[in-house]
Amino acid sequence: MGGVSAIIEGWKVACDYITLANEGVRGLSPYQAGKPIEELQRELGLDHIVKLASNENPSPPSEKVLAAIAKSTQSLFRYPDSNGFELKAALSERLGVEANQITLGNGSNDLLELIARAYIEPGKSSISSEYAFFIYQMVARACGGRAIITKAKGWGHDLNAMVDAIVDDTRLVYIANPNNPTGTMLDEAALVDFLDKVPSNVIVVLDEAYYEYASFDAREQGIACPDGVALLKYYPNLVVTRTFSKAYGLAGARVGYAISSPQISDILNRVRAPFNVNSMAFAAAQAALEDAAYLEQSCRINRVGKEQLEAGLQALGLSYIPSAGNFLAVEFTTDTMVLYQRLLEQGVIVRPVANYDMPKHLRITVGLEQENIALLAALKKVL
Repeated sequence: MGGVSAIIEGWKVACDYITLANEGVRGLSPYQAGKPIEELQRELGLDHIVKLASNENPSPPSEKVLAAIAKSTQSLFRYPDSNGFELKAALSERLGVEANQITLGNGSNDLLELIARAYIEPGKSSISSEYAFFIYQMVARACGGRAIITKAKGWGHDLNAMVDAIVDDTRLVYIANPNNPTGTMLDEAALVDFLDKVPSNVIVVLDEAYYEYASFDAREQGIACPDGVALLKYYPNLVVTRTFSKAYGLAGARVGYAISSPQISDILNRVRAPFNVNSMAFAAAQAALEDAAYLEQSCRINRVGKEQLEAGLQALGLSYIPSAGNFLAVEFTTDTMVLYQRLLEQGVIVRPVANYDMPKHLRITVGLEQENIALLAALKKVL
């Protein structure tokens, strides 16, 4: 066979397949997810492990969801409904939007990628904030676009800086509310003021993955919580993304959705792969959406657990960024990677965020009461 031979990391190949990849992809590093429980078990042989790394709901799905999943397995030999008619109908009724405004995805990450694929190409740019979800800049670069990163303000978005960063080739601006990994949240007045300033040909992606937790906390405190869906009728360039992975407890099922104008939804569905959401995930999401008691309990457990963690961290003399989500970014004076490894040895998995330019912080997910106790005890021991 012809071609240029090469040896890469011990493999003899016909050519260097790294250089064949798109330029934007070549400059990326693989996304580092939280360490799985099974991996730590293999590495250290531990029997009991507490995972507080991936902002998952610590409560298992309800019996209603499990029953719906079990029933759905009877038709696993059939492809799912590619258009997700029943889930869209349920979301349409719940959110007060038309079904043609909804795009379904394999988690909200899938939607973030679809939006970039639809609107970013070489010569176009996106804008996101320092300390914001890394996926925003990752998907823009993978599409060959330019990722503009603006400086943060108080660990959150500086909306004035983001408006000032908009240039002629800007197509997307990503806002996370609440923000991951810092937990900061913008109020509605700030969002409205920002949206008023953004040109109509620039699409604003409002990532509300933690909306249910934030709205519950706001209700408990007697304050207003910004709701992106309610703003859609005023701003046709707005796209709101949400997920069933957090408060609904379906991280493993991978179901997310975007709400937008019918035109934007039409474009997203042109690049969406058919059958991107499976039958069991559809069934789980529909059952979860109807299980108001589970959602209420999940949000209450999170609020109580967050208060428990905050009190424990204060007792240890540790500071953290106040969070509207189900996690806390905790600041340390010691080397966080050393601390992270010592916590692993204690059977506790948290999340280093040095890749977010936060080398002094660890992000800790709010767990159940006993999990939070284990985390605080481990922290006290390793510190």
